[in-house]
Amino acid sequence: MAKEKQSAEKEYTVEEKLSTLYQLQTMVTEIDKIKTLRGELPLEVQDLEDEIAGLETRLSNYQTDIKEFDQSVVDQKNKIAESTALIEKYKTQLDNVRNNREFDNLTKEIEFQGLEIEFAEKKIREYGESAKQKQEEIAQLADNLDGRRADLVQKRGELEEIISETKQEEEKLREKAKKLEAMVEPRLLTAFKRIRKGARNGLAVVYIQRDACGGCFNKIPPQKQMDIKLRKKIIVCEYCGRIMIDPELAGVE
Repeated sequence: MAKEKQSAEKEYTVEEKLSTLYQLQTMVTEIDKIKTLRGELPLEVQDLEDEIAGLETRLSNYQTDIKEFDQSVVDQKNKIAESTALIEKYKTQLDNVRNNREFDNLTKEIEFQGLEIEFAEKKIREYGESAKQKQEEIAQLADNLDGRRADLVQKRGELEEIISETKQEEEKLREKAKKLEAMVEPRLLTAFKRIRKGARNGLAVVYIQRDACGGCFNKIPPQKQMDIKLRKKIIVCEYCGRIMIDPELAGVE
């Protein structure tokens, strides 16, 4: 089976391989143009989605902080209630003291619980200020989030409109490109994709223009131009590495 496949591949002449590669290049160039038409919109949409996700996480964290502040206020109020109850208890016990030592101990306890109440009230004020600050940040963050969501809706709409206009054409081009790729031997196809990836304009196959490479525009010696025109072997530009063909094969007079 492998031998049959290898034999089938050898049926293609160098000229046919070059012609197929150029047709493939034409197809993928058209696909590149469609991507260019979309411009930076896909990246802008992705950036907005990431930014919104980050803002939503921050908003959720702020809301959690406020809940924790509220719970801390409740805890401090409970401490105040406990200390107040203890103060009332110790004041009642003062009426029944038997000596100065008991009186001093109860007085110290009352003072201590009074300090506990003052400390708890201070913490309540601090938690209140922190919660107020977080509420202001949440309001600002919510406004920012609404704005970014509106931007995302607009950008998605623009992208979807362009995609809907070009989707059918792109699918046809991709289908044609897929059929052409199947006609190119794997080693040559890999080289084509590698060259295309490294080329600034995505061109892996170019034809000679004014005695120069159609990719980097460096001059090509006459003998090499003759070799390219004969189509007996695949020749690459010594400067940019692109596969070169003669204009006639590209359908250019």
